Amino acid sequence: MKDLGKLLIITGLVIAAVGVALTAGLGRLPGDIVYRRGNFTFFFPLVTSIILSILLTLGFWLFRR
Repeated sequence: MKDLGKLLIITGLVIAAVGVALTAGLGRLPGDIVYRRGNFTFFFPLVTSIILSILLTLGFWLFRR
């Protein structure tokens, strides 16, 4: 039961962090590529992907310690 409690807490924190990130405008950072031409729009969140990668790497590194 102790492991289930830890899992629920971690899951809740991850959901809260995603909610804060979406509310704060993550995905519209300077460096994200947006190309619009007529009725076509191409969006590639380059900087957002890099930041998420760094945060996930740190999180997994701390979790394994």
